[in-house]
Amino acid sequence: MTTSSGDTRGSATRRPRTALVVGGGVAGLTAARDLAAAGLRVTLVEASDHFGGAVGAHQVAGLVLDSGAESFATRSDAVPQLMAELGLSDRMVTPDPAGSWLCLPEGAVPAPRSGVLGIPADPTDPELRVPLGRAGTSRARLDRMLPARVGAGERTVGGLVRARMGQRVVDRLVSPFVSGVYSTHPDQLDVDAVAPGLRARMRELGSLGAAAGALRSASPAGANVAGIDGGMNLLSERLVRDAERLGVKLVTRYDVIALDRDPRRQGWMVIQRQPTNGDKTAVARGELLVVAADGPTSVRLMGSHMPDAQNYTPRSGPRIALATLVLDCPALDSAPRGTGVLVSDDVRDVRAKALTHSSAKWQWVAREAGAHRHVVRLSYGRATPRGSGPSPEVTLEDKHLISLALGDASTLFGVPIEPSQLVGADVVRWHAALPRTDAGHTARATGFRRALTGIPDAVAVGAWLSGTGLAAVVTDTRQQVARLLARHGFDAGT
Repeated sequence: MTTSSGDTRGSATRRPRTALVVGGGVAGLTAARDLAAAGLRVTLVEASDHFGGAVGAHQVAGLVLDSGAESFATRSDAVPQLMAELGLSDRMVTPDPAGSWLCLPEGAVPAPRSGVLGIPADPTDPELRVPLGRAGTSRARLDRMLPARVGAGERTVGGLVRARMGQRVVDRLVSPFVSGVYSTHPDQLDVDAVAPGLRARMRELGSLGAAAGALRSASPAGANVAGIDGGMNLLSERLVRDAERLGVKLVTRYDVIALDRDPRRQGWMVIQRQPTNGDKTAVARGELLVVAADGPTSVRLMGSHMPDAQNYTPRSGPRIALATLVLDCPALDSAPRGTGVLVSDDVRDVRAKALTHSSAKWQWVAREAGAHRHVVRLSYGRATPRGSGPSPEVTLEDKHLISLALGDASTLFGVPIEPSQLVGADVVRWHAALPRTDAGHTARATGFRRALTGIPDAVAVGAWLSGTGLAAVVTDTRQQVARLLARHGFDAGT
């Protein structure tokens, strides 16, 4: 039998020649690039009008700034390795080590520097006395005396910390961190999704604090995150450029409504929603398939090809609004709140959940902004324990949200900031950019992956499966694509 051409349905010897990627975020771009590097003709379709997903750029007062992710975790070499391949190694930078602050009802205090997710590694640390008080500190110290089994069955971050260290630690330390970083409440956040191995280390070491310290030790303060001089958006830009160099066909404004087997040839086909600009509906095809969309979309598209797909559907991500301000404000030259502030839910005179002093955190931003000019980014979309709809701030018109952000920044910095000092501002809104990793999310994601193994020519990637953060996304995407290629006869170096 010849296998060099023609329909090879049923042939195990001819390697695939084409691949289809659905979704143009960093996961999709990375997958497309690796598939093309293996010699396949790749088509990537993206529903929006730009690539990169949450790793993008916007212009404020003449400055090109990150509109979404601004850093990546350095716990693995996945992102640095990708940067090296893209010629970005010389642009890798680390943030100022000043650290962040906590805004509590009684005022702002430096945030503890040990542990993970706001969980203190050492409950006896004197710096905890201010945010926790005497009673809260005494309760937190019980963590070292409780049997390791206490809290071991808790599924959420809030439940685990409450059982081991008490409510005060949840409210004062963990909640500001979780809300600011994950845009959710500790009682909704799946501990295994955001801190894999934490519970296992707790059982091994005998306390939650020791486990948090052990996880943090792999990425000590000052070295746990890094960025790119010029912004993380350069990563997306270089991925697009390199994909084009490798011959990837990149298509924007392609809103997929159906994903099915191609009846005329081996592989997959997708059909787009009827375009609104008068263009004809197009069909994209590929023998191998990588679904790099958000969770609900991925499950919907693959639903007819796997059993019990509805059991794996994750909740849609939170709505977030980021207000970026460029200020002419010499009073901020001393960085009075370090690199930023995480805000407790108990604070009533501030509606932002977090503030990043970007020009204090990143030297390249300060350089581009110039003397006495400061770039500040405030995040809105506070989580509620039951996740009951979006916070009212994210529904405000841009001009009203910018006005609110100006007042919040003044309060958080403890520095008067007048409207006349605002040089420029912009609002970026995200919906479903972050997966909602609520209790049970890990089980749903694992179940989806397990069911997908029954489809040998398809894989799914993205933050909802890998865990949040570029390090997790890049690592998982490259592993999944490598396995897909290996199943179809491609060597690692092909």
